[in-house]
Amino acid sequence: MNNKTTDICDEYSARVRIATPMFRDYGGRKLFEGPVTTVKVFEDNSLVRQALEEAGEGRVLVVDGGGSMRCALLGDQLAALGRQNGWSGVVVYGCIRDAADIATIDLGVKALTTHPLKSVKKGVGERDVPVTFAGITIQPGDYLYADEDGIVVADVALV
Repeated sequence: MNNKTTDICDEYSARVRIATPMFRDYGGRKLFEGPVTTVKVFEDNSLVRQALEEAGEGRVLVVDGGGSMRCALLGDQLAALGRQNGWSGVVVYGCIRDAADIATIDLGVKALTTHPLKSVKKGVGERDVPVTFAGITIQPGDYLYADEDGIVVADVALV
């Protein structure tokens, strides 16, 4: 997986959706890609944990947290769980915590920013639904490419 977003855009610009550049890199892996699984939650990371407990098989978990800046939806324990279970990365439209520890985990992690407070755990949210943020819609099964230059999404793997 050495597919840089710039190269993808150079060759396939008409076939990709490019996320508005608002995400920061936090994981130990800066370049990551894979088929998308989504969760849509608000200040509750129960479904994030449920997804990362599954075999990742190189997938990317896209978390639509509504852009909330009031708590974190991913911490070091969930990031380590995702790595252990074979996930390629996690994109969080919201906050993470334990940033220094997540930086040592071989998992791609992009988020808006950090927040020290953990989320509630009520099991509320939706799984594998289309999510819209950063100027694009991401469908379950789409293919996501991410690196230091940004996030691009296509209907299928392009390379």
